[in-house]
Amino acid sequence: MLYALDIFGTFVFAVSGAFRAMKHELDLLGVMVLAVATGIGGGIIRDVLLGVVPPPAFRNETYIIVCLAGGIFVFSAAKKIAPRWDCVMAADAVGLSVFAAIGAAKAANCGLGLVGVVAMAAITATGGGVIRDILVREIPVILKADFYATAALAGGACLVAARWAGLSEKAQLLLGALTALGLRIAAMRYGISLPKARKLPASPSHLTEIRKAGFEAGRASRSADRPE
Repeated sequence: MLYALDIFGTFVFAVSGAFRAMKHELDLLGVMVLAVATGIGGGIIRDVLLGVVPPPAFRNETYIIVCLAGGIFVFSAAKKIAPRWDCVMAADAVGLSVFAAIGAAKAANCGLGLVGVVAMAAITATGGGVIRDILVREIPVILKADFYATAALAGGACLVAARWAGLSEKAQLLLGALTALGLRIAAMRYGISLPKARKLPASPSHLTEIRKAGFEAGRASRSADRPE
């Protein structure tokens, strides 16, 4: 069951990567590259960091085949899929939750602590998307919008809590995945997002120059007012 969900998540992520390629009007190879990068990129980064080499995505070619299938699917039927984008995003939320739980579980089995497990959950769920955005020269979406990586982090933390509580591995995976899924669905439904940084009126160096100029002007004024 878990393997089937992993394959499903890989396919959905590949579809989202292929759609980003369509947005930038890439050729067939570009569509395939973004589909594969998005589908398995996060898992590969996680496995390399955990010392699992070569990564399972290269030992089990089903993952790459599924990504290629997702790319071809989008390339040939993008106009039919696009009007049902809400369904794709719902499936993407499932993929996010599954990847977050799997990443956290693998990190926990490798003996990582809370920070490491939570980080691996987020990397597994979002790493492919970050690679996708970098390849098309965009700021990664998870850094500027959406409640995506945060849901994965929460899912990883929930899995750790379930592990500390002594629950079975299946229960840990289920709770971690449901936590990530619930948060992601709620964010999509109610438009939840993290606070954004406000743009400064000028660069920090320029603001520093203004402060220093004001200080010097004030000192000069006080000196002029001082009696001889």
